[in-house]
Amino acid sequence: MSDSRFKIVFDGALRPGVESTTAKLNLAELFKSDVEAIEKLFTGRPVALKRDLSRSDAETYLTALQNAGVEARIEAEQPVAFSLAETHETDSSGTDFSRAAASPYAPPRATVGDDLPEFATLKVFTVHGRIGRLRYLAWTLALTVALLVATGIISTVGFAVATASPTIAIILGSLLGFALFVALVVVSVQIGVQRLHDMGWSGWLYLLNLVPVVNSVFPILLLVLPGNAGANQYGAPPPPNSTAVKILASLWLAFIPLMLIIGLTLGMNGYLDQLEANMDSSYESSTLTSDEDADQSVITDEAAEQSADDAAEPVDSGQQ
Repeated sequence: MSDSRFKIVFDGALRPGVESTTAKLNLAELFKSDVEAIEKLFTGRPVALKRDLSRSDAETYLTALQNAGVEARIEAEQPVAFSLAETHETDSSGTDFSRAAASPYAPPRATVGDDLPEFATLKVFTVHGRIGRLRYLAWTLALTVALLVATGIISTVGFAVATASPTIAIILGSLLGFALFVALVVVSVQIGVQRLHDMGWSGWLYLLNLVPVVNSVFPILLLVLPGNAGANQYGAPPPPNSTAVKILASLWLAFIPLMLIIGLTLGMNGYLDQLEANMDSSYESSTLTSDEDADQSVITDEAAEQSADDAAEPVDSGQQ
């Protein structure tokens, strides 16, 4: 019949040479859905991905699925036969017209993409989830400011305790400094891993920061490379950047020059102090050398006079 209808059936099979992760990502992009929802299609049970299609439309859907890396098939829809006797025997009073009629060929109620958030929920203290470039900058700036404040508090406490007991101040400062360092490393790793997830990369790549030379380029990649537009294997995309995120990210433009100025000022002061110390040392050395030369000249003059006296004594004895 020319009005025959068809459906696309999928049972989790992949095309040769296609990895499961790649196929799931392709299907998530094709259906505009989350990878977690796509996972439910790979149970091995046949699932009707699309129903009530013409032959040409079914061929089009099948080609798109094959390009995504999965094997599917076209099956004819089974016509539903109605019996007039069964219709009359049905108790109309017990019929619930608020629900769709149950059919063995009906698609699953939880279709792909239903009840899924458009954006992921943001969580700072975790290695799960995704964040974009501006949010990475904003969170890093907040972490840096918190580090400076905590360092100032620890220094103040250390100076206060040092007036009473220098030994306790050293021990307490060391413990607090170590705890602050560990907290900084943990939060930095969590933020960096979420940024890697946004680009579709494994969080283990954050260990490249420990590799010499590479660690000078890798942080720049985290700031430059864009994230995936849609969902990837690490979840839905992060929400759009808020005004606060944009403001914090833009503050880096003022914070970086400020830190450079402070660093140059401290370096220049250290250089001037070292130069002044060298000049004082040179002056003392030159003064000491002048005094030694003066003493040596006095000794030389005395020796000359003594020599003259010694030379004059024989002459006087001859005259006598």
